[in-house]
Amino acid sequence: MPDRNQKMENDEKQKCNINEASTSVPVDYQSDSHIESEEENVKGQKTANFMASGLIGASPPKFVSLEEIIKAANGMKNMALAHEIAVDKNFQLQKLEPDDGTFHRRVKEIMHKAFWNLLAEQLEEDPPNYTQALVLLKEIKETLDELVLPHHAKIRENLREILDVDLIRQQAENGVLDFHHYAQYVISIMSKVCAPVRDEKIRELNQKTDVIEIFKGIMEILQLMRLDLANFTITMMRPNIVASSIEYEKAKFAEFLKVNTNGLQFTEKWLLRHYDPTKITSNSSDINAVRQLTHCLLTEAYLDLLEWDFNPDAETLMLDQGRLLELRDKTSRLSIIGSIILLVNNTVGAPIHGVSSFKKNIKQHLNVLLDSVHSNKDLETVMPNIVLQVKTDLETTLQEIGSTLLSVEMESLLEGQILDLINPGHKIRHLINLRIRQFLQKIILSQSAAPQQVPPGLSSLQEELTAIVAQFLILISHNRSVFGEYYQEIITNALIKKETENNKDTSAIHTMDL
Repeated sequence: MPDRNQKMENDEKQKCNINEASTSVPVDYQSDSHIESEEENVKGQKTANFMASGLIGASPPKFVSLEEIIKAANGMKNMALAHEIAVDKNFQLQKLEPDDGTFHRRVKEIMHKAFWNLLAEQLEEDPPNYTQALVLLKEIKETLDELVLPHHAKIRENLREILDVDLIRQQAENGVLDFHHYAQYVISIMSKVCAPVRDEKIRELNQKTDVIEIFKGIMEILQLMRLDLANFTITMMRPNIVASSIEYEKAKFAEFLKVNTNGLQFTEKWLLRHYDPTKITSNSSDINAVRQLTHCLLTEAYLDLLEWDFNPDAETLMLDQGRLLELRDKTSRLSIIGSIILLVNNTVGAPIHGVSSFKKNIKQHLNVLLDSVHSNKDLETVMPNIVLQVKTDLETTLQEIGSTLLSVEMESLLEGQILDLINPGHKIRHLINLRIRQFLQKIILSQSAAPQQVPPGLSSLQEELTAIVAQFLILISHNRSVFGEYYQEIITNALIKKETENNKDTSAIHTMDL
């Protein structure tokens, strides 16, 4: 007799009154007109697509002010930042550096060089010219004011007394300014308030003797300290940010939709991929039935995102597009690796059964080869290298365990079987895909926290599969919390449309009978 958890899972599947074939046969995702053929185009224009999907709609134009559009755009930027913090527990601000060789990088380098050259020239004058030095000290004082925390009252008071700009200016005018003394004082303050990770840089700075190099180092470390403080603040505030981000994102997305007459067109298309009105028995007036149907259809829609050649272009997914593409690639690569391991086990048989080192090595090597693969087309390109790697690992393992090497015929058979995996409809590849999809589906649909058994044939990939599941669940849980009302509204409208059409057909039949 099935246990309670199994019964609950079966009940959930029965409640999901959708086409069963959606999880048992391959789907030709390439037939969708909205799917981009080149992934780079999606990655490069994801923000533009997000805004354009609603700002340029198919409905009659709605006149909005420039102020409203700018407000909505700024709101989306703030929403994106809050979202990043909410779904990424390791989120941190990073120092922005222009790429090497770019115009911005060259301009930055020229401006910095000009500033430090001018400072050096002025300090070498007789008597020294402290105009540029005073500007630098004032900026340093302002930055330290930001970095010293409120409870460091004595440090703050001492800082204001020592780095008194008016007093320093008077010293400069009287020719008694000791610029090196102030540099050492600033370093001492920095050593007291910086994060431990910056201690080494502070020690290196203390060993410098050239005053220009010292102040260059001071400015560099101060910028890092500002980042440290910002990230520390985010870490401390993260629980509050996460708690309020859902309502915040809801409000900002609602503002976005106010200036977009058709801001959910791609979301609707994505969500209704598995909606078959001929198989749906739910009624739009039954709220619980609508919720359950939305849950089931949304689960299938989420799972579609993990298939190669399917891009997350729905408006409600755009903030996570990069993460979803990464998860899609990881899942698809895992499917290929699982398929190859299963093929090798079935073809070679007993000699390698139970040899954990073989699975570990082949998994590690194939991960490297598949790292640049983002589509079935990419897979076709690297598959010859994969075949060579499998043959090498297999030969090494057979030699280590003292087993007979494969015959030429057996090696040729295995090579052909692996090359056949290029076909998305290959029965082994489809089987592994299906097992991964059903494993994820069980976890998403399950109403309990009971652990799920790893699918047969994927035990060697358990660690990677678990990591994918954990990240995927965080994303879809947050996404559903923010956009669940829109998803339910889309399903309700679809049901109303179906009911309206059925009523029309019934009326037409009744009229004919009369």
